[in-house]
Amino acid sequence: MSDVRHVLVLPDRDAAEEAVEALGERFGIDEEPQLVRDALAGEDDAEDAQWLVVLRDERERLDPAELDAFAGEWDGWREEP
Repeated sequence: MSDVRHVLVLPDRDAAEEAVEALGERFGIDEEPQLVRDALAGEDDAEDAQWLVVLRDERERLDPAELDAFAGEWDGWREEP
């Protein structure tokens, strides 16, 4: 199996947590995605942090375009590898 990962960049923690809940329902993922706080360069304020949702896709069954559209529902995007 490959070690394919998708990273969704979302504007805040609430959006990231909502997206994680919806991912299971919409895409039927088995493994819980990882949430990571990504502070913007030079910023210490939590308000200036983006949140990353990291998904493992070992079977390469998730469509990158669909994930990008999904992240867009929360004003986010899918980061290109």
